[in-house]
Amino acid sequence: MKHRRIPKRHAAVAGGAVVALVAAGVTFQTANASEEPAGFAVKKLSATAAGNLASTLGDDLGDRSAGAYYDVKSQALVVNVVDEAAADSVRKAGGQARIVENSVAELTTARQTLKSRATLPGTSWAVDPVTNKVVVTADRTVKGKAWSTLTKVVEGLGSKAVLKKSAGEFKPFIAGGEAIHSGSGRCSLGFNVVKDGQPHFITAGHCGESGSKWAESQGGPEIGTMVDSQFPGNDFALVKYDGDTEHPSTVDLYNGSTQEITKAGEATVGMKVTRSGSTTQVHDGQVTGLDATVNYGNGQIVEGLVQTDVCAEPGDSGGSLFAGDTAIGLTSGGSGDCTSGGTTFFQPVPEALAVFGAEIG
Repeated sequence: MKHRRIPKRHAAVAGGAVVALVAAGVTFQTANASEEPAGFAVKKLSATAAGNLASTLGDDLGDRSAGAYYDVKSQALVVNVVDEAAADSVRKAGGQARIVENSVAELTTARQTLKSRATLPGTSWAVDPVTNKVVVTADRTVKGKAWSTLTKVVEGLGSKAVLKKSAGEFKPFIAGGEAIHSGSGRCSLGFNVVKDGQPHFITAGHCGESGSKWAESQGGPEIGTMVDSQFPGNDFALVKYDGDTEHPSTVDLYNGSTQEITKAGEATVGMKVTRSGSTTQVHDGQVTGLDATVNYGNGQIVEGLVQTDVCAEPGDSGGSLFAGDTAIGLTSGGSGDCTSGGTTFFQPVPEALAVFGAEIG
């Protein structure tokens, strides 16, 4: 998956901008949302407006909020809260209040328990505001004693967590989309960025080490040098362009056109997202979890990832996840493939930009 430098042969920008908070093509179940009392009306909001309202309410409500998501059918922002006072605040702002059992603090404690007692290769966990639980996933390598341990820990968390099994195996995707090459292998350019007035690009940290040289083709002329790489823990890297290589802020859509990227944004559960890569080209899906922790094994644990149902395969690593003209993530890894489907994790772009002191451009 990737956002990368697009060669001259590609056409200009395809399509208009799509807001960063785009509801998926499915409707979330909101039957548990509280009935709105007389005098309160749920506002129909655009995805962008819903995202802005969610941010404002999250700041105002603090630990009385337990996450939010956008309901595409009703065009409403659904906000999880833990008491009626918080629900009234949501209603006054035009959102739909949903009183839930688990607070953010309780779900955070559940995640800490998983980290201390069930940090096992082949596992991941992320908060799902739709179910108000921490969703724990084990890949096919988790069996025997490890499976028993994980099951016991999750059962001990009661209603705060649920355990699922993946048919695939969690692993970093080692190769890349519209390829970039180094001596250590092939990956995908993520997004073009500017740092200190100089052109750079970001990609996955597991793709290479600081000082590594990168080219557009195997054995071809070098186009850049990796100046910073962070993996595990995080999964992002920064490469500085050498010479006068073209670096438009666009993404290859594999139909003769490109998508312009103008900014970076945060993911939201329910957001419709797209990824592009040379192995499997363009695929769509939705964000299913935030702040995910995944254990790829061999001590390779990455935290703070965006979890999606977008498929990916080796050859898509380091590339981009986007919503319209907004950069969302860099492909880290996952399980499954684009024949049977799977789970893919992405490093959030805003975090990488903040660490590197860079901006989309």
